[in-house]
Amino acid sequence: MKIFVGIAFILIIGSLASALFFLMRDKGKSNRTVQALAMRVGLSVLLFICILMLYKLGYIQPTGIR
Repeated sequence: MKIFVGIAFILIIGSLASALFFLMRDKGKSNRTVQALAMRVGLSVLLFICILMLYKLGYIQPTGIR
């Protein structure tokens, strides 16, 4: 589970970095920045839904604050 979340975070950060790259390179002349940011939002929502579903199915348990 930790590996799945780690990979998802790396993909989200990568998408954010590519949006910054496209923003600097294209200077607003293409939609690649918007597409990269939309992909980042989609990945974040997908990760959130997956975590909720895994909690409901009992695969992960809350541990509380230690």
